[in-house]
Amino acid sequence: MSHPLPSEVVRIGTTLLREEADACAGGRALRARPLTKREPERSRRRPLQEFFFQPVGNLLDAIEFRNVSPEAAFADLRHTRNCHPQHRIWALEVVPVYLAARADHQAARAAAGEPPTIPVAAEWVGLDRLREPDVRGVKQYERTVWGRRYSTEDGSIREIWIPSIRSAKKNRPEAEIAAVAAIAATGVPARADFGKPYKRISGEADAPQRVRVIGVGLGDGVPETLADWTAEEAAQRFSDHARNRYAAVLGGRDLRPGSDCVRCDGLAGCTALPEVPGLLGLPAPHRGRRRRSLSASDLRIYDSCPARFHLTRTLMIRDGQTENEAIRRGRAVDAWLTERHRQHPWTPCRSGPIPGGLPGLTEVEWEPALKMIRAHRAICPLDRLASTELVRPQWRLAAYDPVADVVVIADPDLLYTDAGGWVWRETKTASKRAWEGEPLLSRHPQLALAVLLMNAGVLGGEPRRSRIELEILRENGAACEEIDPFDTATLQQARDVVSGLASGWADDEVYTPDPGKDCAKCEVRRWCPAGTDPALEISS
Repeated sequence: MSHPLPSEVVRIGTTLLREEADACAGGRALRARPLTKREPERSRRRPLQEFFFQPVGNLLDAIEFRNVSPEAAFADLRHTRNCHPQHRIWALEVVPVYLAARADHQAARAAAGEPPTIPVAAEWVGLDRLREPDVRGVKQYERTVWGRRYSTEDGSIREIWIPSIRSAKKNRPEAEIAAVAAIAATGVPARADFGKPYKRISGEADAPQRVRVIGVGLGDGVPETLADWTAEEAAQRFSDHARNRYAAVLGGRDLRPGSDCVRCDGLAGCTALPEVPGLLGLPAPHRGRRRRSLSASDLRIYDSCPARFHLTRTLMIRDGQTENEAIRRGRAVDAWLTERHRQHPWTPCRSGPIPGGLPGLTEVEWEPALKMIRAHRAICPLDRLASTELVRPQWRLAAYDPVADVVVIADPDLLYTDAGGWVWRETKTASKRAWEGEPLLSRHPQLALAVLLMNAGVLGGEPRRSRIELEILRENGAACEEIDPFDTATLQQARDVVSGLASGWADDEVYTPDPGKDCAKCEVRRWCPAGTDPALEISS
């Protein structure tokens, strides 16, 4: 990775503290230096808004800080400028949910004899300004947090509300909650112009006596108190759980190709991320736009409906509807197999017990899933595999196509070595046999992408010993098909499948709905006028 000369400012948001499996420590350390001059400069253009909360925040700012009525705010199109039409519909629906959650929370506090909290416009930032640069060359350390801010009129109580799309996230890491609470307890009102360090502005002078971190779901409107501490408790929790995480982020050096590559300004010259020009078979973009990622799931969803892709894959908006039994069964079986294959030292699945049930399924749904697990035991790839081989379940892969400026992401169900070669295995559960007339790579685009990545040498290994396997699990048995990623005809078919699916996605800047048979199972249909057309119900 190329490391430009670092700036004198370190800025670490609380999300950087998360220890995700595919996090790149070196890339995150670079992100903590946001004012570093980058060479070469790259496009940051986004044709549409890509942050789910932006229009919601705009509307709440008007209502909470400028005393605009909700009705007037909703009618002002400036608040949802540059948003996809379905994104706007969603935002107009969830703002009243958030306001109702705030009102209910205030009423409960008032009933308990506590004073109300009022919106705070200024950011709270943990600022540490040094007289001279330290050994890292840093003169200012900044700790930031995203969320809505509230305090009592006298400033004795501060709250940070963190919205989530559906329900409040209750499983946030201790380090993250402690970091948020510490910023509420010690942060100062501050503002930063683009490309500039934060500067303290006039505002509350006294430190609060108590702080709260509150998660809230924009779908269910239920607030969850994640922290309710005195300022002293917040300081102690920061010392116990968060301080070392900040140091670890800043000192990160290990490189791990994955999702972090999309935002990394050190990608040029990175030795860890394989570069495969023309991987997607796409021409250079007609207009500059920010670097993007792409997976087989992205391609499949975009092919079903561009609007569905934008909302579910870019904005991460979903209505939380219950998935059908087949999808839940497949996920449950996959999760059990992954956990089984992760055991160290690993053993073949035939050597372990069959579970009594599976999370996410009802008792009446267990038996079909357990039959599939039993069927897997007969063709478990770890059977007869030498103990010296590598086994990597759900190991994220990434490669960069500089022509398209896209980071390609793949999550094989299982990777393992076999006498010098690499084997990529995908596992699918099925209740019935697939139509035999459809080519395998077209039916499963992730296999086509696997062919391209393996053929390009992303995994390395001896080509003659490397292969792709498709494991099909049914209630009455299992089958495994092999694909040679180095076969000329197979390679050409994979290129046709991937470029055919990616070509429309590459230049799309509006993501128009494409109503049809997939609308019935769409997670964002409730916000899509085209998908809820009564005529569509009749035609489908």
